[in-house]
Amino acid sequence: MATKDHVRGGQDADGTRLHEPSVSLRLRDGGTVPDRPLRQVTAAQVISAAPWRMTRSARGQAHYPGWYWSATTGGHVIYESRLELARLLLADFDPAVTAMAAQPFLLRAKAGGRVRRHVPDFLLIDADQTVRVVNVKPADRLADPSVAEALAWPGELFEGRGWGHEIWSGADPVVLTNVRFLAGYRRPGMPPDAVTSAVLDLVVPGECVGGVLDRLERAWPRALAKAAVLRLLWRRRLGTDLSRPLDAGSVLEVAR
Repeated sequence: MATKDHVRGGQDADGTRLHEPSVSLRLRDGGTVPDRPLRQVTAAQVISAAPWRMTRSARGQAHYPGWYWSATTGGHVIYESRLELARLLLADFDPAVTAMAAQPFLLRAKAGGRVRRHVPDFLLIDADQTVRVVNVKPADRLADPSVAEALAWPGELFEGRGWGHEIWSGADPVVLTNVRFLAGYRRPGMPPDAVTSAVLDLVVPGECVGGVLDRLERAWPRALAKAAVLRLLWRRRLGTDLSRPLDAGSVLEVAR
């Protein structure tokens, strides 16, 4: 849930003259890095920094923040709403994504005759070093011209920096349900890697999940074999059509 703020003129709220778009990073020890031009900030510096702000909970609040344990990072990543959690799940499931940061920095820039502030929701780095800045916003709010404008000006700056800018409002609910279920098997060693590797060797492409489990229960308890199949689906070592509900009839393919 990106934020914006502004003051009039060419100065920031503290009276500092702003000459070009700048970024502030927060150190993991609680300190801050002195502002630096956006053009000089690298994605690696952002990933190594702490979230610009932490989640807060209060009775009656409309959003549900929390912490998500990411298989990609091997640690917890914050989110400020259930919609942000959904985008985080898909990023964690995407094998192209190799690093991520939430609430990654504070951007300050002069736009529309005044200094504006913006904290994006996520920064993602892909294996090919492509960088995406992601802002999550419900689709019905994007129809508000003020919301659309508040996302447009930072998007132009990110793209000028050579980073992609994604405004995300949701995905196929069936896909999200399936990925959310598979995320329960994202932690390494659950089940043991030896079992997962052995199961992968025995899967025949084109088999359905139920058929594979019927065959494998001769060697392992059905629950253990099922966990291995689901772990392999999370890791993309096995594939199936996730636009359909995942069940015993889902047809499996072996990733190449």
